[in-house]
Amino acid sequence: MGNLLSLTTFIPLIGAAILALFLRGNDAAAQRNAKWVAMFATSATFLISLFILFQFDPADTGFQMVEEHSWLLGLNYKMGVDGISVLFVMLTTFLMPLVIASCWGVESRVKEYMIAFLLLETLMLGVFMALDMILFYLFFEAGLIPMFLIIGIWGGANRIYASFKFFLYTFLGSVLMLVAMVAMINIAGTSDIPTLMTTVFPSDAFTVLGINIVGGAQTLMFLAFFASFAVKMPMWPVHTWLPDAHVQAPTAGSVVLAAILLKMGGYGFLRFSLPMFPIGSEVIGPLVLWLSAIAIVYTSLVALVQQDMKKLIAYSSVAHMGYVTMGIFTVNQQGIDGAIFQMISHGFISGALFLCVGVIYDRMHTRDIDAYGGLVNRMPAYALIFMFFTMANVGLPGTSGFVGEFLVLMGIFQVNTWVAVIATFGVILSASYGLWLYRRVVMGDLIKESLKSITDMTTRERAIFAPLVVMTLLLGVYPSLVTDIIGPSVGALIDQYDTATAAFTAATQVALH
Repeated sequence: MGNLLSLTTFIPLIGAAILALFLRGNDAAAQRNAKWVAMFATSATFLISLFILFQFDPADTGFQMVEEHSWLLGLNYKMGVDGISVLFVMLTTFLMPLVIASCWGVESRVKEYMIAFLLLETLMLGVFMALDMILFYLFFEAGLIPMFLIIGIWGGANRIYASFKFFLYTFLGSVLMLVAMVAMINIAGTSDIPTLMTTVFPSDAFTVLGINIVGGAQTLMFLAFFASFAVKMPMWPVHTWLPDAHVQAPTAGSVVLAAILLKMGGYGFLRFSLPMFPIGSEVIGPLVLWLSAIAIVYTSLVALVQQDMKKLIAYSSVAHMGYVTMGIFTVNQQGIDGAIFQMISHGFISGALFLCVGVIYDRMHTRDIDAYGGLVNRMPAYALIFMFFTMANVGLPGTSGFVGEFLVLMGIFQVNTWVAVIATFGVILSASYGLWLYRRVVMGDLIKESLKSITDMTTRERAIFAPLVVMTLLLGVYPSLVTDIIGPSVGALIDQYDTATAAFTAATQVALH
């Protein structure tokens, strides 16, 4: 299986092509067939991706299973995975069959809906596997299109506004990244990512408009990439598109957005910012730590006053991504391990929380917290699942949510104690809004007439949650499943970063004296 990565990446695209070319009609049978084709394609993708995991050697810190072909117009098609990217590939392939299963109740333009998700899976996998910068950019930007359509066509009442806001924010951020990419290719003479990771870009300070740019071209390139990845995460204060997008997106769209698409920003920092612009990262890093601390506290406080369940969980996602950016820019083993672990864990937990909202939204067609209360009386299985994932989101020991946050806090305490104290306060706020939401929706007496006939979760719904529960518990009690795979690659990244910044720090101190 020499082209294992390409096979995994493009199976969903083949499924989308089959739906587009061969499926006709919009009757119940055609809708059912569209769902089954999508389910088969995503399940096959997951099964084949397991071979990637089995063949992967964590001790090898380089890129593995590399595929390279010359492409049209001199473009280079190059794919590969390392310890940092392989688990994001697995997260994507693991979640997509569950996302398709959650769409079983959709009845509007089902074929097009399934095609959008299959296209999105191919583009997301391409982002995590691309080893050519131009190829990465094509996958990264093209992923906007299916998500834009998913929100804009199948979303809520205000979907057009939300979809355009999502598209414009993420697209404008990426324009600056494209400019930096052109500059990098001009300097290095190649768009090959492994080569660029070892290229030393200029870091001599210069003055622009009276401002001394410490770190020179590296700092400017870092900021250009930062504009794109910070919006994608999203970091405070460019996070405002996310709550709107989540509220208007259909349930499956919210799951993909929270569980996978947001992770592209963190992955970008690890793949581009730290290895390619270590001096720029060193100069801007302290600012990123404080922005992350503000994001954790501010968005947690905003979550506390929300009346819409999806909006509350969306703000919770921004807060949790704050721990990720904080962990990445500690640039130590615990911090980066924790950041990657947090991203993988957040994929399971936030995806499950949005599915929890979807379960009761399908029955009551409202996300207003005040419309609920006392659901434990009619929906005991739902109450149990919702409680489990609320606790995991809070970071209860024994769940994967605890491990990521604990590692990040360990990492940040070594770098900046004040930022660590503020981030730890965020854990308390996380418990506040999580338990507040759960108490209002699930606990108490069943008073509202409209809720007295509500039914508990179906077998299909329980089957969707089962793998998410298993993974959240498994990673919570056995975190080395993740840390053993990412550890050596993260260690190599940190060694490379430390070597590059040590010379810069020494030169700066000499200049000061």
